Amino acid sequence: MSEQLKFIVEHLNKDPFKKNFNLITFDSLEPMQLLQILNDVLAEIDPKQTIDIREEMPDQTAKRMFTLLGMLKYKPPGNMSEPSSFRQGLVTGSKPVIHPILHWLLQRITELKKRAYLARFLVKLEVPAEFLQDDVITDTYHQYEELVEGFKTYHKECEQLKSSGFSTAEIRKDIGAMEEEKDQLIKRVERLKKRVESVSNHQRMLELARQLRVEKEREESLAQQKQEQKNQLFQAEQRLQRSQQQLKDLRQAAADAKPESLMKRLEEEIKFNSYMVYDKLPKELESKRRMVQYLQKVVSEPAMGQAELGELEDKIRENNIEINLLIEKRMMRNDPMDDKLSLFRQQASIITRKKEAKAEELQEAREELAALDRELNQKNSQARDQDGDEVIRGDELKRFVGKLRSKGTVFKKKRQEITELRAEYGVLQRTEEILKQRHEVGQQQLQSMEAQKGISGYSDTQEELERVSAIKSELDEMKGRSLDDMSEMVKKLNSTIVEKKSALAPIIKELRPLRQQCQELTQEYEEKKAQYDSCAAGLESNRSKLEQEVRALREEMAQEENRYHYINCMKEIIEMQMQRAAEEMKAYVSPDPQERRKTIREQYMKNIAEQESLGKKLREQQKTVRESHGPNMKQVKMWRNLEQLMECKRQCFLRAQSQASIGQVIQEGGEDRLVL
Repeated sequence: MSEQLKFIVEHLNKDPFKKNFNLITFDSLEPMQLLQILNDVLAEIDPKQTIDIREEMPDQTAKRMFTLLGMLKYKPPGNMSEPSSFRQGLVTGSKPVIHPILHWLLQRITELKKRAYLARFLVKLEVPAEFLQDDVITDTYHQYEELVEGFKTYHKECEQLKSSGFSTAEIRKDIGAMEEEKDQLIKRVERLKKRVESVSNHQRMLELARQLRVEKEREESLAQQKQEQKNQLFQAEQRLQRSQQQLKDLRQAAADAKPESLMKRLEEEIKFNSYMVYDKLPKELESKRRMVQYLQKVVSEPAMGQAELGELEDKIRENNIEINLLIEKRMMRNDPMDDKLSLFRQQASIITRKKEAKAEELQEAREELAALDRELNQKNSQARDQDGDEVIRGDELKRFVGKLRSKGTVFKKKRQEITELRAEYGVLQRTEEILKQRHEVGQQQLQSMEAQKGISGYSDTQEELERVSAIKSELDEMKGRSLDDMSEMVKKLNSTIVEKKSALAPIIKELRPLRQQCQELTQEYEEKKAQYDSCAAGLESNRSKLEQEVRALREEMAQEENRYHYINCMKEIIEMQMQRAAEEMKAYVSPDPQERRKTIREQYMKNIAEQESLGKKLREQQKTVRESHGPNMKQVKMWRNLEQLMECKRQCFLRAQSQASIGQVIQEGGEDRLVL
C-alpha cells in the first residue's frame, strides 16, 4: 500500500497536475478532496469530465465516474468485486476504493486517453427496437454505423501512417526538388526552341520528328501486342502438349490395363475425391470460418493493454487447470473395463487418424507429381527454346539418326553450291564497288548542280523521306503477315481440337458400360467391406480385452513376485538374528569364562563399567575445579593487577630517564659536553 501511495503522490506532483503533495498530506485528504482529485485525473483523460464536484449531486458524480471507468475497462480489486459496495465506496470517497483507481489510471494515462478518444466515436448508441421500425430512423442508424466503420478505417490508416516513418519535411523536400527539376527542364526546352527557330524549315522538321515519335510509340505497342500474342501462342502450345500427353497416357492405360485395373483405379479415385469433398475439406473450411470469425471479433474489439492481456492469460491458465481437473475426475470415475463403447470409439478414432494421414500423404504425392510434371514441361520448353525441338528418346532417336544421315548428303551438295555462290559473290562485290564509285561521282555532280541552283540538300531530304516511307510500308506488311499467321495458327489449333474430340468419342462410348459395371462392383465391394469391417472390429475388441486381461495379470504377477522377494529377504534377516541370539545364549550359559567374555552382554557390561568409572573421575575433577575456581580467579586478578603496576612503573622510569637526559652536562677528559 505504501508503494501505491508513493506512486500516486509522485505522479500527481508532476505535469499536468502539479499538486505538491507528500505522503502525509495526501493520506489526510477528505473524501470530497479525494473525489475531486480523481475527477481531475479523469478530466485529463477525457476533457468532458472537467467539472467541480461540489456543483454536482453525489449520485450523478458516481454514475458519471462509474460509466467512464466501465468504458475504460477498469476492474475493481478482489475485495471490491461486488458493484454495490464499489459504487457505495465511490459515492462516499472511500480510500480503499479511490486509491486503486488512481494507481490504475496514472499507470496507463496515455493509453486511456486514446481509448477515451476512440470511445467517443466507437461506442454505439442503443436505439430501442420499436424506434427502428421507422424507415427514417433505420436509414439514419445505418448511416451512423457506416460512419463508425469509416472512422475505424481512417483511424487505422492514420496509425499506420504515423508508424510508417514518413516525414512531411522529406516529402516537401522531394516536392521542392521536383519543382526545381521541372523549372530546369522548362528552361532547357525554351533554349532548344530558340536554337531550332534559327534553322530553316524547322516546322517541317518538328512535324517529321513528331510523326517519327508517333510511329515509334506505335511500333512499341505493336511489339507489345506481338509479345502478348507470342505468349498466348506459347500457352496454347502448352495446353496442346498437355492434351497430347493426357491422350497418350489414356491410350497407354487403355492398351496396357485391363477393365478390372481401370475399375479399381476409378474406385480409388472416387473414394479419395468423395472423402476430400465430404469429410476433409468441409472440416478444414469450417475451421477456417471459425478462425475468420474469431479474427473479425478480435479486430472489432478496441485495443487492449498489457495489463488486460496478462489478466486474459491468467484466466486462460485457470480454465486449462479446471479442464485438466475435470478430465482427471472423469477418468477416475469411468472405468474403461466397464465402458463397452470405449473400445469401438478408440478403434474409430484410430481408423480416422490413419485415414486422414493416408489422405494427406496421397495429396502430397499428387502435388509432388504435379510439380514434377510442371518441371518436366518446363525442361521440355527450355530444350525446345534452345534447340528448337523437344528432348528425344527411344525410337525417336533412331529416326533422328536416319534423318541426320540423309541430311549429311544434302549438306555436302549444299556446301558445293555455297562455294559456287561465294565465287559469284566475289564477282558481284567487285561490280558493286565499281557502281558505288560511279554513284559517288554522280552524287558529287548532283550536289554541285543543286548548289548552282540554290537548292542544296534537296536530294538527301527526298531520300530520307523515301526511306521512312519504305520502312513504314515494311512494318505494315510485317503486321499483316503476323496477324495472318496467327489467325492461321488459331484455325489449325481449332481443327486439331476437333480431331482429338472425334478420336476420343469411341473411347468414351466404350467407357460408359464400364462405368455402370464399376458402380455395380463398387456396391458389391462396399457390402463386402462392411462385413469385413464388422468382423475386424469384433476381433479387434476381443484382442483388446485379452490384452487388458494379460496386462492386469502381468501387473498382478509383478506385485506377487516383489512380495515374494521381500518375504524371502525378511526371512533371511530373521534367521540371521535368531542364529546370533542362539550363539549369544550358548556363550552366556557356557561354564568357560573365556567364552563368556566373548558374549555381547559381557562386552556391553564392560563398556558400561568403563564409562561409569570415567564419569566418576570427571565428576571428581569438576568438583575440584569448582572448589578452586574462586581462589584461582582471585589469584589471576592479583597477577593482572601486579602486571599493570609493573607496566606503570616501567613507563614512569622511562619517562624520568628521558627527562633527565635533556640538557645534561657530561665532564669527560677535561672537557665539558652538553647533551640535549
